[in-house]
Amino acid sequence: MNILLVNPTYPNTFWSLKKALKFIGKKAAYPPLGLLTIASMLPKGWPKKLVDLNVTELKDKFIEKADFVFISAMIVQKKNAEEIIRRCKKLGKKIVAGGPLFTTQPDMFPDVDHFILNEAEITLPVFLEDLKNDTLKRIYTTTKRPDITKTPLPDWSLINFKDYVTMMVQYSRGCPFNCEFCDIIIMNGRIPRVKTPEQMLREFQTLYDAGWRDSIFIVDDNFIGNKVSVKELLASLIQWQKDHDYPFRFFTEASINLSDDKELMELMSAANFYKVFLGIETPNVDGLKECGKFQNVERNLAEAVKKIQQHGMQVMGGFIVGFDSDTEHIFETQIKFIQETGVVTAMVGLLTALPKTRLWHRLRKEGRLIGESTGGNTDGYLNFIPAMDKQKLIDGYKRVMSTIYSRKHYYQRINTFINNYRPTVKARMSRSDLRAFFNSIWRIGIFSKSRFLYWKLILKTFITKRKALSTAIELAIIGIHFESIVKRVSRA
Repeated sequence: MNILLVNPTYPNTFWSLKKALKFIGKKAAYPPLGLLTIASMLPKGWPKKLVDLNVTELKDKFIEKADFVFISAMIVQKKNAEEIIRRCKKLGKKIVAGGPLFTTQPDMFPDVDHFILNEAEITLPVFLEDLKNDTLKRIYTTTKRPDITKTPLPDWSLINFKDYVTMMVQYSRGCPFNCEFCDIIIMNGRIPRVKTPEQMLREFQTLYDAGWRDSIFIVDDNFIGNKVSVKELLASLIQWQKDHDYPFRFFTEASINLSDDKELMELMSAANFYKVFLGIETPNVDGLKECGKFQNVERNLAEAVKKIQQHGMQVMGGFIVGFDSDTEHIFETQIKFIQETGVVTAMVGLLTALPKTRLWHRLRKEGRLIGESTGGNTDGYLNFIPAMDKQKLIDGYKRVMSTIYSRKHYYQRINTFINNYRPTVKARMSRSDLRAFFNSIWRIGIFSKSRFLYWKLILKTFITKRKALSTAIELAIIGIHFESIVKRVSRA
């Protein structure tokens, strides 16, 4: 069987970093880890080709050669996924689809021949067995959770490392929390399942042997969901990093209770973690209680952020406006919190009801759902009737985004972060880093309207905290991308 694996394009979203990619000569931020792992689950003798439309084009000859076209997608990739499906059907090809987009709403894709839903470690082998016996069904689904210690290594041979900014690995699935708006537990459950330290070291060694020497995104829903296990992993990873002269920098996603555990923060710092994304959501306690984010309630959120920053990790934050308990004061409250804590990369979105979440079910019961989620996070799209006046909510959201990503406020935030930050990351200067630096001088330091703020930041950081200089340059570059996102939001 000839298998074509296709990753649809991402639109220009908050995390696509498309404007920043030009500075380092990369085509996409991340490779399609799901498809690379699926490729390793298919029979070894089958020819496989992966086409990531974020880095290359999908030619008809690739489709024509395939016996099956496997498509995996997030909700935000829906538009391009539909286009790919139409092309494949026109050429008479069988389509196999999976991933979050299809798992939560398969009924929206009548032209898909077979759905491999939920976790493929369970559903894909059943599909393959039925294929062998010529008894294929349309939908393969399960409520069981697989043992991910049996998950194979991704097939890195299917991509070109030079196309991407960072590689991805997965350590665990599942999150112990149950936030109303979140779809993690639908996909992966509430009990975190983890890979063994030995298994993870094999994954890192495979990337190392393949020549990778840069950042790695550990894509877990909540990296610290099982603190006992993650500490065991980190202890092994610290030694591996030492033995290999620290070839990797890591970033991940976690819950804010990371700040409670000094030992865990120290282990992450020693293992060369330099960034962590936290779902902060809102400084408004009523909003946190409303959405079930109780892990954020009984703590000083600003102090929690500062503690993590002081352990050598930049805090990237997720924020939401549009909770039923939000008043018109929430917009200024969010701006003030983001600015004062120095959360430079602040993903602020309107509350959205993702398919099948507790929020989605509640709003549907209340007759307040008015559309499907775009999965875009920061596109200013509202798919439910809010408690606040709709126009006031949208206008307030636009004000938050235009304020925090104005040049003045953005650079103020970088300086606040640098002041709190105690850099510990060990990293070697790469060609991409040098290219980014010289491009930043040319595009920002000379021709940008931010040039005075840029040079003030660079010179101050060089004099007062030289180890943070590469981080300051990176944030200045990413700011160009965020400006493009804000412009799109303002037109929405």
